Amino acid sequence: MDKPASHRPLWHFGLAISALIVVLDQLSKHWVLNILKLRDQPLGHIELSHIFDLTLVWNTGVSFGLFRADSMIGRLVLSGFALAVMGIMVMWLLRADRRLMAASLGLIIGGASGNLIDRLRFGKVVDFIDFSDIHFIWVFNVADSAISIGVILMLIDAFWVDRQQKSV
Repeated sequence: MDKPASHRPLWHFGLAISALIVVLDQLSKHWVLNILKLRDQPLGHIELSHIFDLTLVWNTGVSFGLFRADSMIGRLVLSGFALAVMGIMVMWLLRADRRLMAASLGLIIGGASGNLIDRLRFGKVVDFIDFSDIHFIWVFNVADSAISIGVILMLIDAFWVDRQQKSV
């Protein structure tokens, strides 16, 4: 007999989201580096509209350029930290019993994985999504977006969904 939906393991759902994010992130970075050849553009920049541009930034820090690590030791520390966080998130995902939490963990794991792949390949992360024309100062990528959305969904799940279930 099938388990009720609320008792089915959701790790496969979260890992599918994670895999999708890694693929989208790496394909977008391949497109920017090898198809558009953003490295070869003046200032590594292509203006697309009044609010959105593509600007190549090599990020040696974590999401949105925080905690820069230009040395090999720094890159290893950030990579080790990313692996540790991903390990904790995977363990959490294995116990997730709500779809929203599984999705949020999948987004965070996928985003962290995408940026870790860059750090291992290039020693830094490829960022290119630029909304600076509307005064958003950070240049980011698909992986950063997934991490941010994942954290927001996790907070919604933790504070809103829990309260909804307790009131039932």
